[in-house]
Amino acid sequence: MKRIHILAGVLAAAALAGGGAAYGNALAGPATGYGAPPSSPPVATSAPAALQIGSAALAPGTALVDGSGRALYLFEADTGTTSTCTGPCAQVWPPLLTSGPAPVTTGAAQASLVGTSPRTDGTRQVTYDGHPLYYFAGDKAPGDVTGQGIHNLGGGWYVVAPGGDEIDDDDAPAPAASSGTGNGY
Repeated sequence: MKRIHILAGVLAAAALAGGGAAYGNALAGPATGYGAPPSSPPVATSAPAALQIGSAALAPGTALVDGSGRALYLFEADTGTTSTCTGPCAQVWPPLLTSGPAPVTTGAAQASLVGTSPRTDGTRQVTYDGHPLYYFAGDKAPGDVTGQGIHNLGGGWYVVAPGGDEIDDDDAPAPAASSGTGNGY
């Protein structure tokens, strides 16, 4: 656990210092709201996102993911539906954005828990059970949850359970033997 905190501090310091290039594309830029983080600023899409419960290395079949299977996180420091992650924070933890209607849900994801919230830059962030949703720039493929349990920028970051609660490392089953995904620290 100590190694996670140290790595989280290094990632946060690199992002705040503009050193994202040292970590390759992991810190290159925020996500468009769907899929892998590109190297351009966030762009809200006009099509609704799809939220579902999908496979994640940490908690198979129990974590909220987007329509591409990419893990979504909540930030403990957020209060209500208002995001506190802006600027350099949003470079490492890109918000899930939409310019259209609230996302559709499939499977165990609950439509009644989905909403949107305005961000300080005028974009709309998708929320689930009142929590603004984020990607982690270090996640490279569907099912990756390398941001799980990181504590930086004022709080902890956790994948989201179907009911909207955080999935804490203490609550989730132990991850399977290393297969190149998961925390990797």
